[in-house]
Amino acid sequence: MIVNGTYDLVLTGGRIHCPDGTLEPGWLAVSGERIGAVGTGTPPAGTHLDLSGAHVVPGFVDIHCHGGGGGSFTSADADQAATAIATHRRHGTTSLVASLVSAPPEELTSQLAALTDLVADGELVGVHLEGPFISRARCGAHDPAVLREPDTEVVGALLEAGRGTIRMVTLAPELAGGIKAIRQLAESGVIAAIGHTDAVAEQVKAAVDAGATVATHLFNGMRPLHHREPGPVGALLDDERVTVELICDLVHVHPDVLRLAARHAGRDRTVLVTDAMAATNVADGMYRLGNLEVRVTDGVATLPDSGSLAGSTLTMDVAFRNLVHGAGLDVADAVAATATRPAQLLGIDAETGSLRPGLLADVVVLDEDLRVAGVLRHGSWLGRPPTRP
Repeated sequence: MIVNGTYDLVLTGGRIHCPDGTLEPGWLAVSGERIGAVGTGTPPAGTHLDLSGAHVVPGFVDIHCHGGGGGSFTSADADQAATAIATHRRHGTTSLVASLVSAPPEELTSQLAALTDLVADGELVGVHLEGPFISRARCGAHDPAVLREPDTEVVGALLEAGRGTIRMVTLAPELAGGIKAIRQLAESGVIAAIGHTDAVAEQVKAAVDAGATVATHLFNGMRPLHHREPGPVGALLDDERVTVELICDLVHVHPDVLRLAARHAGRDRTVLVTDAMAATNVADGMYRLGNLEVRVTDGVATLPDSGSLAGSTLTMDVAFRNLVHGAGLDVADAVAATATRPAQLLGIDAETGSLRPGLLADVVVLDEDLRVAGVLRHGSWLGRPPTRP
């Protein structure tokens, strides 16, 4: 609230990363759940918190996450889902889409039922179905036994089971019925994403013409780029209509390739995702991703038999830091890729994703090394407020 010109909280002295540039030093004032004002010079009255030397950035928006903290969104267990949400919030993710992996439609229906209340309560932004309409040749850590071609009846039944919570579906457009399913999703207001695909470039271009707008973890789970057949990588990266996901753990994609892709796509088309699974922020060991067993060693998740990467143990703060320190991009690029662009993609940018007056006070305070010092969600600190870096 603002009482007699006094704000509930005023963050002062930090580098405030706003849509139009960085205020350095600047201040950000919080009124209730929302950002009341931002500026430079003398800050307004209120409870001041000196963050001199810190970066103040929007809360992260992760559109592709399977779990964390030992909890999995595929478990059909609301408590496990809550554990995963809390884990990622501590690392600055204030808006989260729960991703499910390929499973029979009846299992996906059960998993959706466990997540719909969390979406209704604002704990999750929505749900992403990664499969089962994907290529066996590029299925990665998806159970090949449950993969299927898309058809309008099954797609429609899943959308109905989601009760409006499904925000994105990843599919392989070369499958029979793939283009028709993309049109069906787009007409239903659901993001059609291309991933786990063995398509050639012309098939990908047809899918984008039909309404696909996202590349699911570009490079991973798709036919690689070739100078005589660009495949999904070349077609998706070069199409101005497509936003590309990048898993920025420096394992899934080499730092040089991350830099090349992010620079080519630009701030308007690049989104960092975690693709995190249950082992995130907990110990190495054996875990499950859907129906498959996963081994985590030194934080890298793989299938024991094939060695295929099986999601990640990444958090968005590490992804942010990796893009800057590992791939050599600017903090402004990282802000766009972890908050502004994903919020726009989900259609929640009128509420979150940037530091503008009137938006929710979803804020991450990063120290000079870009490590999380504090997280505000809807104007309230998650844990202790930060101390001056």
